[in-house]
Amino acid sequence: MTASRALLQRSLGDPSLTYPLWPPLTRGCPGSGDDRLVYPLEVDYDYDAVGKELFEQEPGTDLARWAPLLPPLDAPTLGEGGTPLLELGDVFVKDESRNPTWSHKDRLNRVTVSAAVATGAPGVVVASSGNHGASAAAFAARAGLHAVVLASAGSPPAVQTFVRAYGGKVLTVPVERRWSLLREIVDNLGYHPVSNQTRTHTGHPFGPEGYKTIAYELFLQLGRRVPAAVFAPVGYGEMFFGIWKGFTELRRLGLAGETPKMFACEPAGAGPTSVALHAGLDATIIEVGESAAYAIATEVGGYRAVRTVRDSGGDAVPLTDDEMFAAQADLARAGLWQEVSGAAGLAGYRKLGREFDGPVVCVATSSGFKDLGVGQAPVTVLENATWRDAL
Repeated sequence: MTASRALLQRSLGDPSLTYPLWPPLTRGCPGSGDDRLVYPLEVDYDYDAVGKELFEQEPGTDLARWAPLLPPLDAPTLGEGGTPLLELGDVFVKDESRNPTWSHKDRLNRVTVSAAVATGAPGVVVASSGNHGASAAAFAARAGLHAVVLASAGSPPAVQTFVRAYGGKVLTVPVERRWSLLREIVDNLGYHPVSNQTRTHTGHPFGPEGYKTIAYELFLQLGRRVPAAVFAPVGYGEMFFGIWKGFTELRRLGLAGETPKMFACEPAGAGPTSVALHAGLDATIIEVGESAAYAIATEVGGYRAVRTVRDSGGDAVPLTDDEMFAAQADLARAGLWQEVSGAAGLAGYRKLGREFDGPVVCVATSSGFKDLGVGQAPVTVLENATWRDAL
């Protein structure tokens, strides 16, 4: 494996503030108090040491193919990445449900579980009601680590079964207890946190680095072109920011002359990115309304998503459940079954109704198997079925 060229951690709030690469600063920048915004960090690299030949390869599975532009990958691969880009009418759909645990979270967890291995942690802990928990449990199992997933009572039972299948321990607790309990497990058991620990979202500084590889793949899959626009489901905004960072790196390396406009697609009743942008804030916390898109319905906003919209010249697109259901149905009719949240990118593109001078990519994040209520509908048995019933 080619060596990582990662150098250090840098504050996204104040780029002049830098810190050693190890240990990952999972609670934001040191010295930030709970009474003000805690900014996340990103990883900086020795870009001059990264050869352009890195982007002459095929965009296949295993993130190790991008090792120079990722933190050290000490956890084994599960074959993450290399997901297909499919043409759907006037847009392209990047189908992240083809990852090992059927969601985009596998890109993040290959990197964050690697950090757990590198720091000698006995296990990982994550607060998640869906994709993140299943993915973390799978990569932890592959690396020989324990995994604890703190789920809310409203999480789908099938997803909790998914986590337990990998040997992960699920603790179902009230939503408001998840993050404080996560911090207690980190402090008392030494488990490595692969999800957020702060009031506004900072997450793991290495996590979005795994998502950059979506941009690398898109660049190659589009014939070494950058899309004019990217529409993606947004909750905390880690994937959204990671994709944007990947494109800025392609420009920095002299491989691309432009970057796409980035559009954050979120539930209308749970859109902290939209609220923060319209209020001129870096991040915010809101009251959440009901939404079937539970995977991206969050009260806690994050600076990464807000900054990505501002820097790219994009926007946030609030969506009703009906708009996401319609996009989900259209994807399914094209052979792509996504959970409601996973269809938000396509729903956002259609709602915005803009034309772009170049290809448009909608990121679809997760399999429809992850939705609430899947598999619970009663089955009707036809006692005297005939061929006419097939019409």
